Amino acid sequence: MKTRGAGGYPWLNYQHLLYFYVVAKEGGLAAASRRLKLSHPTLSKQIRQLENVLGQQLFSRDGRSLTLTAAGHAAYSYAHEIFSLGEDFVNTLGGEEPVEGYRPRLVVGVTPVMPKLIVRQLLQPVFKATRDVRLTVVEDEHERLLARIALHELDLVLADAPVPPGSPVRAFNHPLGNSPLTFFASPALELNASDFPHCLDGEPFILPTRGTAVRRVLEPWFRAQDVAPFIAAEIEDIGLVKTMGQAGVGVFVAPTLVEEAVCGDFGVMIVGRTESVREHFYAITMSRRIKHPAVAEIREVGRTLLGG
Repeated sequence: MKTRGAGGYPWLNYQHLLYFYVVAKEGGLAAASRRLKLSHPTLSKQIRQLENVLGQQLFSRDGRSLTLTAAGHAAYSYAHEIFSLGEDFVNTLGGEEPVEGYRPRLVVGVTPVMPKLIVRQLLQPVFKATRDVRLTVVEDEHERLLARIALHELDLVLADAPVPPGSPVRAFNHPLGNSPLTFFASPALELNASDFPHCLDGEPFILPTRGTAVRRVLEPWFRAQDVAPFIAAEIEDIGLVKTMGQAGVGVFVAPTLVEEAVCGDFGVMIVGRTESVREHFYAITMSRRIKHPAVAEIREVGRTLLGG
């Protein structure tokens, strides 16, 4: 039987929960003890007391190594929400923000290869509701964003690749749709677009970095078309790719969905298009059911925009 406190509510020592949260977040007792300025035995004792109250083992122990159990992952998720809400509570009522100005946060991670115009259109519902939601957008590599969403530091990840099979991160993919690819080049390269795709053979090309979804589909496509462009540069950030393409460094690709904006903004010409190679887009969350209303809106806008 679980211990009950005043009013019949389940009793929980939040100090013990905090110690567990910091140990899990810091990745072990050594780092947590330095941060909390507490000894290893003290932290271990407090966590064992929390486990006794919950009736669940939160860490599996192998010598000095600690690994979260399934119950530990669930406890970490709840602890993160509890202490994040506590931080917002203190900031709001403690004078850092006026109470009437409080807005819940939405933190979105975006991979560098995501076209910025598509990101802007996906986030449009949040921009329209800026009086109600405080939006934070961070850009990072796919793997690091997955690690951050697993720690509940992000509400949503927008990416051109799903969570890979076998990933230790148990997140959920929500397909938004896809777009064919368009090939662009500066007029200075003087490519003969009427000879596409053979006009690409031997010409400088700006490719996304290895491991990106677009790179993985482009290279087989080149071989199938019997063309071998000269790799002038490998760039992860799609904005920099377009800027370098504008300067004549090489041909580059972007979703056909945004080709009009790319030509208008960067003064480049369309070399050709392909329907056989497509860029796919995903919303990634930690729960199968999307609970955050702004995230649900983003998904619906994405499916409308990208045909998902």
